[in-house]
Amino acid sequence: MFVAMNRFKIAPGRESEFIEIWKNRDSHLEGVPGFKEFHLLQGSGNEEFTLFASHSIWESSEAFEAWTHSEAFRKAHANAGTSKGVYLGHPQFEGFESVV
Repeated sequence: MFVAMNRFKIAPGRESEFIEIWKNRDSHLEGVPGFKEFHLLQGSGNEEFTLFASHSIWESSEAFEAWTHSEAFRKAHANAGTSKGVYLGHPQFEGFESVV
């Protein structure tokens, strides 16, 4: 199992807008070989940002890597730069292999 996470710093007061972006986007993940599940998590906030993380579970790191080079990936990220002021910087990727 492989867990792929992206951490997002979101501008204060724009959290609902960020959540709606993710609710309404077409992820193109259904039917992708090796994809298991997806969650969007909201963390703590402060006066500078609110932390969110996207969390997807894959059969393997190879399945995740193959998705990142696919047409489904390109389609899912086609509008990534259209929400100016919501995102504070680029997301931070973290990948985890299951060991136990």
